Amino acid sequence: MTGTALLTDRYELTMVAAALADGTAERHCVFELFARRLPDGRRYGVVAGTGRLLEALERFRFSAADLEFLAPVVDAATLERLGDYRFSGDVDGYPEGELYFPGSPVLTVTGTFADAVILETVALSIYNHDCAIASAAARMVTAAAGRPLIEMGSRRTHEEAAVASARAAYLAGFATTSNLAAGARHGIPTAGTAAHAWVLLHDDEPAAFASQVAALGTGTTLLVDTYDIRRGIEHAVAAAGPGLGAVRIDSGDLGELARQAREQLDALGATGTRIVLSGDLDEYAIASLRAEPVDSYGVGTSVVTGSGSPTAGMVYKLVEVDGRPVAKRSSAKESRGGRKAALRRFKPTGTAVEEVVYPYGTDPVLGPHDRVLPVPLVRDGKIVADDVVTGLEAARERLRTALVAVPWEGLKLSRGEPAIPTTFLTGS
Repeated sequence: MTGTALLTDRYELTMVAAALADGTAERHCVFELFARRLPDGRRYGVVAGTGRLLEALERFRFSAADLEFLAPVVDAATLERLGDYRFSGDVDGYPEGELYFPGSPVLTVTGTFADAVILETVALSIYNHDCAIASAAARMVTAAAGRPLIEMGSRRTHEEAAVASARAAYLAGFATTSNLAAGARHGIPTAGTAAHAWVLLHDDEPAAFASQVAALGTGTTLLVDTYDIRRGIEHAVAAAGPGLGAVRIDSGDLGELARQAREQLDALGATGTRIVLSGDLDEYAIASLRAEPVDSYGVGTSVVTGSGSPTAGMVYKLVEVDGRPVAKRSSAKESRGGRKAALRRFKPTGTAVEEVVYPYGTDPVLGPHDRVLPVPLVRDGKIVADDVVTGLEAARERLRTALVAVPWEGLKLSRGEPAIPTTFLTGS
């Protein structure tokens, strides 16, 4: 069994080995994780993955099996250092559920070069995935306008990514997930319906529906589009009576079919039966169905793939060495040197108007409604953040509050500038 630490990249170990050899391994360094830009057309990003990173940091140890595997890869001095590895530095970051914008210092890692550089891949893999999923999911929640969303994308991604995706989607406001592992690990409510295979298993649709109702009760959801939807709804109500919980439609012109289904259900006396739509939905499709008689949506592929933006584009850059700012100058990939912090300015009405990124250690003038964003996560290698920072329920409420503060145009699905402009202050 390998340890979590083996998730690191080979090139990070190369740098550690070289730094140990030339004496720079113990230099005091600051790394920042941030996005240079938002995915094309997006107006905000959602911070997700902080809790998962802290869990990974606690388990970031090179096991005996790891060290055996690495013996031909690194020299003896590096192998010894890895065997004793325990992160002993500090980490600060935006709480989960907070919004971020281009240049926001979402995560700051402070420690020796050898201790901090080795965390690059694990930090980026978690944040790039989880922020991408949460950002897309938040747009879907906004488009749904209060109607519940079920995350059901497990079969469209890697098995572990499926669990992380369910967590990020729930953080963003999805009501439930079909992924049972996510329910067990993270306490997310689970929900699900039968697939077409259930109907096809039986000799006819009435038999399939009658069997499902007998096993699960009249509150179950029956999938009515295996054959003919209109006949399917007739069979569903016949099997469960007017108290049928819901019908699900997974294909076709969903808006038209939802209208027809509502009329038919009402005519059959099933006025309380809900209509669930699924089938290649994304935020744009959900928005187009806003005026239709839909009660909830099931979303799969688009949410677990970030709805076209499967990575958040986060980078992990060295910005300070022994108190001296350092910065990359490559064309189109410039970074800003020096450790930074950030605050968000608000109008008295609560509307956010600006993100201000400033040199760490300076004291910007805070208005009565302004808020400093990064919070302590780790001190001297010990996790100090609590559930208020990393817990899913707190993150859901934080994001809800943050989106309420975004100017209305910043919530549009159309292309545009970031919802809140970022101002970068320089040191004196």
